[in-house]
Amino acid sequence: MSDLLERLRGRGWRMTSQRRVVAEVLDGDHVHLTADEVHARAALLLPEIARATVYNTLGELVAIGEVAEVSVQGRVKRFDPNAHHPHQHLVCTRCGTIRDVHATGLPADLPPEERFGFTVSAVEVTYRGLCPACAAGAGRTRS
Repeated sequence: MSDLLERLRGRGWRMTSQRRVVAEVLDGDHVHLTADEVHARAALLLPEIARATVYNTLGELVAIGEVAEVSVQGRVKRFDPNAHHPHQHLVCTRCGTIRDVHATGLPADLPPEERFGFTVSAVEVTYRGLCPACAAGAGRTRS
């Protein structure tokens, strides 16, 4: 479970009603919402919240390192509140569902001759496949 609200309070982040609602919408396990999804859910809690406020708040949360942007090829960027908990992502190649996973092995170390002079600071691993719902529908033919 994400501890986003606690982290933000601990930082002394000014918690307006709009910011609180955005943080509440993002807080949780396996949360990878688009900005539009965050806005739609926030509007259910605070109907007057503006789309621009949601976008600005998400930008601030990313800038201060409390939320990570997740970009999956060819899809809208999503926001992950588990920015402080090391994990990888498992992505459905059909519907785009994203789940947090915690692999037990370490990614292969990049040999020095393959670094081309780079200083490696991070490694991203994304697992891809079909979620159960899409896999169940994979055998069906379209009419």
